[in-house]
Amino acid sequence: MLGILSAGIAPGLALLSYFYLKDQYGSEPVYMVFKTFLFGALLVFPIMFIQYVLETENMLRSSFITAFLVSGMLEEFFKWFILFYLVYQHVEFDEPYDGIVYGASVSLGFATAENIFYLIAHGMEHAIGRALLPVSSHALFGVIMGYYIGKGKFAANVKYKWILFSLFLPFVLHGTYDFILLTQEKWLLYMFPFMIFLWWLGLRKVKMARALSAQHFENQLNF
Repeated sequence: MLGILSAGIAPGLALLSYFYLKDQYGSEPVYMVFKTFLFGALLVFPIMFIQYVLETENMLRSSFITAFLVSGMLEEFFKWFILFYLVYQHVEFDEPYDGIVYGASVSLGFATAENIFYLIAHGMEHAIGRALLPVSSHALFGVIMGYYIGKGKFAANVKYKWILFSLFLPFVLHGTYDFILLTQEKWLLYMFPFMIFLWWLGLRKVKMARALSAQHFENQLNF
């Protein structure tokens, strides 16, 4: 059990540390990051219950609905809800890059709890594959969500366009990820370029968020 817990937690902790240490204008309080991570982990229980009910009641009639609504929209909405209603207004959220830290945190909390349950059910032999695909993809969905949340909070105008986009784009990407897994017999041929694109997009958003934070602090100094 200790090995499963270690294998389940390690990928999420490593990815969260990476994005956390990229914050060059003052790291976020560890207690806030941990609290967001914990909320993300707790989301596993209501989401698993809803998905179980939908499956039991035979409401999952197509791969498209399963991928985009039951997985993509359901999971990303709950993560977005935590990020927007519990973190967005917090005083510690004081620069655009913070959105990426908290977005990655809530997503990796969810991914870590899900990963532990999966490894308990299916065994340690899946640990590497889970780290490379589900855990890292959740992290990148969170990074992209957090980038637009941060951009929206500190934008001079049209804030809610970016806030809505912070839910829409991760939902589409997550749905696409699951749709590939569910519908493609040789899914790895499609997943490999998709994950390369996802990493490129996520790291590009990290770079852009750091630039927004630099501009934000420069404006504060000039003011």
